[in-house]
Amino acid sequence: MILELLIVFIYTACLFTLLLFALTQVVLFHRFKSSRKVWMKNQLPPNQITDELPLVTIQLPVFNEQNVIVALLQHVAAIDYPKERIEIQVLDDSTDETTATIRALVEELTLKGIPIKHLHRSNRMGFKAGALKAGLEQAKGEFIAIFDADFLPQKDWLLRSMPYFNDPKIGVVQTRWGHINRSESILTKVQAFALDLHFSLEQMGRQASGVFMNFNGTAGIWRKSCIEDAGNWSGTTLTEDLDLSYRAQLKGWRIVYRPEIITPAELPESVQAARSQQFRWNKGGAQNFRQLWRHLWRHERLGIKEKIFGTAHLFSSSLFFLVLLLIVLSLPMLWIKNSHPDWAWIFYLFQAFGLTTVLLAWAYTGAYKMINTQRELSWLRALLDFVVFFTLAIGLSANNAIAVIQAYFGVKTPFVRTPKSNPRATKTTEDLETKLRLKPTNYYSSGGQLFPAILELTLMIYAIFGLILATKMGPEGDYGLAPFHMLCVLGFGYLFIKSIFTRSKI
Repeated sequence: MILELLIVFIYTACLFTLLLFALTQVVLFHRFKSSRKVWMKNQLPPNQITDELPLVTIQLPVFNEQNVIVALLQHVAAIDYPKERIEIQVLDDSTDETTATIRALVEELTLKGIPIKHLHRSNRMGFKAGALKAGLEQAKGEFIAIFDADFLPQKDWLLRSMPYFNDPKIGVVQTRWGHINRSESILTKVQAFALDLHFSLEQMGRQASGVFMNFNGTAGIWRKSCIEDAGNWSGTTLTEDLDLSYRAQLKGWRIVYRPEIITPAELPESVQAARSQQFRWNKGGAQNFRQLWRHLWRHERLGIKEKIFGTAHLFSSSLFFLVLLLIVLSLPMLWIKNSHPDWAWIFYLFQAFGLTTVLLAWAYTGAYKMINTQRELSWLRALLDFVVFFTLAIGLSANNAIAVIQAYFGVKTPFVRTPKSNPRATKTTEDLETKLRLKPTNYYSSGGQLFPAILELTLMIYAIFGLILATKMGPEGDYGLAPFHMLCVLGFGYLFIKSIFTRSKI
């Protein structure tokens, strides 16, 4: 009896926490909807190249990026900005032929008058955060722009972004990510859906609500004095961007997000790559929750709204652990429900938590449709995209829950880069690759992918057993959890099959 009560209590607590999170998403969606027109009215005209502009350092953190380094340097070198007011730092931690490629490209660009430096470290101390911090020590710029290796900034990116530093308390300007391979597969479409939600409902909703936001690690600009005032980059978590964003805002700095400035980038195309990226992001998110939530609640300047939404933001990755708990406890709950008819009222109460899915579907589908106006999505198409996203989010819950558990237990793991394949290389890029005799490189995992695949297979079988068990409960069966179990079968099954039948790039 005690064990059964404990299971019911944990299950209820998980459902209630997820419902609270869904309510925060609805609030952000409402703020996003109501602020869209005001947002565009606040759009500032771009700087002109003839204006008196501040010195900007562009940092390009790179680690074994042979497939995309040519396109990255080509696009960054083409950015419109006075050459005497800009410097480019290639922060190279590579251990393969990427370093030689960068050296050759930097020499070629230097001869063309591009102010570019190649800074190669012999170790990865601090990983990406360590590279950024080392580069900052030599940076001359008053402002620091950052691009990951698979991003392709447009020529006018700096001229359009810099005007938003008109307020001296603005520490960061973050721009939106585009997706050059959105339609490649179901997996890339789901990732594009998730990122579009973040850059609409989350970023725009948070800014409109006046609560904490975050720099996304790339396609943004920092005020150098803000980085230094907030304590500089730190490698104590796997998401150094979220960490520094919160430390800066706790110091009183502001972040501005501009959705109309879009930088194309590549989405991971293999299950292994997506798992790896999700693992890093969610482990880093949980690490930041551990480090920062107390500082958030002890801060005297912050109101209750900032503290609640900041906590929800930092805790969001930990929700995957709650989802995994719901999956594992779903079969015991089905058994308990049919073993204790006198507890029926509790299970009827659980039906109210179905509102969580409805709220998320409404908020996410609406935000996704609104930020993709150029694609003219119908409500039905947007809803179907949400269902696919929701299914694979459940499928990734095991992988992400492991990341969260490791974070809370203080397990240290290296910063694993997300592999890039350069799916849309431009003709000029191909010419440069030929000139430099480059060959596309695949980086294969040395391990760490087998356990998630086995776990996904196990949970798929577990959910199938739940569907079978439902037919045995009572004279007519009990199918209350059948839709949830079906989503688990589809989500875990898709990821497992794709990981078995596709080569492991990492």
